[in-house]
Amino acid sequence: MAFDLSGAAEVQMRDAATVVLARDGADGLEVFMLKRNMNSDFVGGAYVFPGGAVDPEDRDDDLEAVCEGRTDADASARLGVEEGGLAYWVAAIRESFEEAGVLLAYDRSGKIVDLDGDGDGDPDGRWFEHRSAVDGGTRRLVEVCGAEGLRLAVDGMHYFAHWVTPAGAPRRYDTRFFVAAAPAGQTPLHDDHEVIANEWLRPADGLARALAGELTMLPPTIASLRAVQQFGTVAELLSAAQAITSVPRIEPRVVAVGEMVHILMPGEPGYDGEPFEPGDPSDWQQVSGQATTGFGASS
Repeated sequence: MAFDLSGAAEVQMRDAATVVLARDGADGLEVFMLKRNMNSDFVGGAYVFPGGAVDPEDRDDDLEAVCEGRTDADASARLGVEEGGLAYWVAAIRESFEEAGVLLAYDRSGKIVDLDGDGDGDPDGRWFEHRSAVDGGTRRLVEVCGAEGLRLAVDGMHYFAHWVTPAGAPRRYDTRFFVAAAPAGQTPLHDDHEVIANEWLRPADGLARALAGELTMLPPTIASLRAVQQFGTVAELLSAAQAITSVPRIEPRVVAVGEMVHILMPGEPGYDGEPFEPGDPSDWQQVSGQATTGFGASS
C-alpha cells in the first residue's frame, strides 16, 4: 500500500464494519476469509474478513425494527458513540451477505435462516436474487427482511476490536470488528467481484501462511487472528467476546526515515514523535505490532 506522508492531502475517514465468522472445524476453531480482487484500488489481493463501509442505508431509522435483541442505544453505548451505533452491526451483516452469501438473520420461527430450502447444498434461487439486488443497491436489506419475515441477528454479533487506517493511506477507514458464529445451514461463497476466493482457516495456520509470505494480510487482520486463536471453540470465543466491556482504539502511524517506511503501533518507541532507532522497515501487509483488542493482548 502506498502512503503519502507529505501531509498535503487530507483523506476523508469513512466508517466501516467487519465480521469474523467462526465455526468449529475438525481440528479446532476456524474462521472464514476472503481474498480481495487483485485489481482493487485498496489492498488488492489481501485476505480479509467480510466487511466494508457503512452505507447511508445502514443508518435508516426503520432498521432498528428488524434488529433482534439490540437497540441503537445499546449498540451506541458499546461502541462509545452518541448515536447510530447499530448501523455498524447492520453494515457488517449486509457486507457478509453481499461478499460471502452469509445472512445473519432469524426466520419466522426464530432460527437462523436456512438459505438452502431444498437441501441440495446450494442457496435457493431467490436468495441469489436478493443478494444481487442488495449488492447492486436496488434493494435494501430491510426490504429483504420484510419480504422474507426476517430479523437481523445483531444479538449474536459481538464487538471486539477498533482499528483506524493510518494517515497517509489513499483511503482511510474507522473500522469496528465483530465476531459471530457462522450459520450451520449456510454455505459461504465469495461474490467473484470484490472478492475472488474464499477459505476456512485455523487462525494459527492463517498466521503462519501470512508470515511466510503466502497470504497477504494487513495488521488488523493479523491482530484479530492472534486474538481469536486463543479459543478452542466458537462457544468459548463468543462467551469471551460477549463479556468484553472496553475496546481500545488502535491507529497505527507511518513514519518515514530516509527511504524506509515504518509502521508504528500505539506504545511503540517513536509513535508519539520521540526519537527512535529504526530497525528493519515494517511491511504494512504483514506486521501486526503489539496491538490489543477487547480480548486483551493479541500477541
